[in-house]
Parts: sequence; C-alpha cells; structure tokens
Amino acid sequence: MKTMRIHGIGIDIVDTARIEESIDRFGDRFIDRIFTAAEKAYCAPMSAAGRHYAARFAAKEAIAKALGTGIGADLAWTDMEILRNANGKPGANLTGAGKAFMDRNGIVEIQISLSHADNHAAANAIAIAYD
Repeated sequence: MKTMRIHGIGIDIVDTARIEESIDRFGDRFIDRIFTAAEKAYCAPMSAAGRHYAARFAAKEAIAKALGTGIGADLAWTDMEILRNANGKPGANLTGAGKAFMDRNGIVEIQISLSHADNHAAANAIAIAYD
C-alpha cells in the first residue's frame, strides 16, 4: 500500500507593481519568458491583468520552493502552468523538466492557492508524493 507524503511546501508574495513594471518595461519578452500561452490567454484580457500575472508568478515561485528546485535546470518558468478549473479552483500542471523532476521523486500532485489585491499577490504550493 502506498503512503502519501508531503515532498515540500512553498509560499511566495509578490509586489504587483513589480510585475506590472516588468511587463511595461520588457513587454512580450518578459511575458513569454515566464508565462504559457494558456496563462497569457487568461490574464491578458482581465481589467487588472497585472494582478493575475503576479498571482501566477507567485504560484510558480511557491512551486519551485515546494519542489526544492528553484528555477533552473530542473524547473523552467514555462514548465509550470497555473490555470483554473470550471469552478475557479486554481491548479498547476507541470511539463518538461518540471514533470520529469516530479516523476523521479514520486510527486503526483501539486496543490496551490492564490490570492491577490491591489498591491500584492500571494500563493501557497504543496507537492504531494507517494512512497
């Protein structure tokens, strides 16, 4: 029988203005480096798009902390995709090197929670594995 374990937890908070300034300064170069096409399709039409991008940025940082990898060889920004299900619950889908890291470490799920306001966005992540 498999036993569930928490591989790691992560939390991050982002100054929304910092993300908005990066978008204003670097435009698509910044957005394309950090966010997937589906994330851009969700965030871009929002009236406060910067908040939504900031929340997803915070989620990606929280996931990197939960996995213990940081952003680098085992996890790229676009290996992580932060989307919502039909009920609005946020979720994380990993691909590429991030998915390979999960598979090597028995991680089967990453649960996240997002929050954002005018000035800050925050996220939690829990990486769940089975032994």
